[in-house]
Amino acid sequence: MPAEAHRDKAAEAAKPDGPAKADKAAKMEAGTTRTSPASPLTERQEARRRRILRASARLAGRGGFDAVQMREVAESSQVALGTLYRYFPSKIHLLVATMQDQLEHMHATLRKEPPTGETAAERVAETLMRAFRFLQREPQLADAMVRALTFADRGVSPEVDQVSRQTTAIILDSMSLEDPTPEQLSAVRVIEHTWHSALITWLSGRASIAQVKVDIETVCRLIDLTAPSSAPKDSG
Repeated sequence: MPAEAHRDKAAEAAKPDGPAKADKAAKMEAGTTRTSPASPLTERQEARRRRILRASARLAGRGGFDAVQMREVAESSQVALGTLYRYFPSKIHLLVATMQDQLEHMHATLRKEPPTGETAAERVAETLMRAFRFLQREPQLADAMVRALTFADRGVSPEVDQVSRQTTAIILDSMSLEDPTPEQLSAVRVIEHTWHSALITWLSGRASIAQVKVDIETVCRLIDLTAPSSAPKDSG
């Protein structure tokens, strides 16, 4: 275990008030020196961040939302607890960032095998169903990430925005569109909302995969409806 983790354990053992007090102290320390996701990271910091995200995904995959405890994440990723809080001030921050990281991996995989649909709507529907099945492989991880996204308040806005931007990038890539119109971007936002809602209803057992597929295919028709060529022509 790295020296920083040993120091953290020793400091915690010396505190008479126990782990809860240590957690509080770590959070207070982190609040003054948080490593912002927007800040450029050194190679060492990026490697540490990746270890943390992998540990988060691993714990969530095994036991869902409740299994992701900050102390266990710190131990699993071999970083000090205070260091973990500098990167991610709360469990919600961490799990939302984990979702963004999973979407990045998903996006890279999707790029290797682009969708084959004839229309943009068909390609987006195919892409989102593939992404859905990607998350379906680890339902407890998917549930933990979606729950965190649902619980996120304004303090987690930067991380939530990153998830939204990554989802938008996946959709626009499948459309082969680099300069979308405002109407197309509006359609993409509605598609994003539907996709996330479909994940929630499926995870809660209120929708089957077949129902999810129908909903995704239906909402993706907005893409063709908002294409510039489909705009009504001036009769005058």
